[in-house]
Parts: sequence; C-alpha cells; structure tokens
Amino acid sequence: MPRLRQVSRSEVTDKLVLYFYDTLFGPDRDPVAEPGTATGSPGTWWTTFALRPAIFKHCVQGFQIYRTVSLDPVLRELGQTRAGWARGSQFVFSQHCKQMRALGVPDAKVQAIAHWEVSDQFDELERAVLAYTDALVLGGGRVHDEVFAALRRHLPDEQILELTYTTCLYDMHATMSKALRTEFDDRDDPVVEVPAPEGYGTRDIAEAFEQG
Repeated sequence: MPRLRQVSRSEVTDKLVLYFYDTLFGPDRDPVAEPGTATGSPGTWWTTFALRPAIFKHCVQGFQIYRTVSLDPVLRELGQTRAGWARGSQFVFSQHCKQMRALGVPDAKVQAIAHWEVSDQFDELERAVLAYTDALVLGGGRVHDEVFAALRRHLPDEQILELTYTTCLYDMHATMSKALRTEFDDRDDPVVEVPAPEGYGTRDIAEAFEQG
C-alpha cells in the first residue's frame, strides 16, 4: 500500500479530481476499494495525490505540456523511459515503455533502453538523448560539453529545453513515486542484510583472515 492515505470517491469534492476518477476508473467506482487502470497500474498515484487538489492540479497541468512541445515524441519518451530506469522507478519505466510501443518503437529498441551504452539499436541523436538523460538523472545535471554538442548537432535550443524539462519532470515523478510507494513502486527495498547462518555468532571476519 502507498505510504500516504488514499482518497476515496466519497471524499472527493474537487471537480478536476472527480473528472480523472471518472475517466480513469469509471463514474461508479471507488478507486481505493476497486483499484486498477486500463494500463494495468493500480492507480494509486491518483488516489494519493488527490490528498491535495492544488498539487494534483499542478501535476496534471504539467502533463499537458505535451500539447505544446515540438520535440519528436519518440525522443521525449526515450528520455522519460530512461529517466525511470535510471532513477529506479518501476512505475515510470513501465508506463513509458508502453508509450514508446504505442508510438511504434520496435520492442528490441524499447528493451535496449536499460543497456543503451552497449546497444546498436540507437542512432547518434538517440544516443545523445540517452547520455543527456543519464547526466540529468545520475549526474545531477552535470553534462559534459561533448554530450551537449551532440544534441546541438541535431536539435534547436527550443527542443533541448523541452527535452530537459520533460525528462526532469519525470525524474521528479519517479522520485516521488518511489518515496511514497505509489503504483508499481510499492515494493520493498531489495538491498537488505542477508542473515548469517544459525550459530554464526559475532565472529570478526577480518580477525579470521589475519590468523590465516
């Protein structure tokens, strides 16, 4: 379950929240009691962010940026999908893999996003977009001049700004989804201590090697 309380249909008074509840889940369905969207996700992002309609509205308005950007949607999704993978958000990565396929991107290329550095599936511009995404997400915005130069060989400044904004937007959503455990990011951290065998006690491993 998400870490924050979810908002049931009976609690909703905001018209925008109710519109999305109706659109995504159906007009007679409480998405908290009956979760699930058409994409296969539980829908808990929507029911969690409904806690604050002003934040909900701000996020939804951010999604509408797609209507105005001139950047090739495949490049946009390439950045967002890689951002999900790099940030470790199963939700953002999964949803944008679906969107890439909806845009006609071959499955082999979609699967190669996770290991783009050693893949031959991408052309020079696509590799530049992926390298730029890694610099934004993994490098915290530290972008090498050669990476930026590769983008500039193919894209005007306006589209580089669009790429930067949409990629960072979904890096933010990936981070929030993990922190709040919404959607497919509602999972335990895989890095936990593996217990020692029974009877191991509190032996000092370093001391054992020194004696050997």
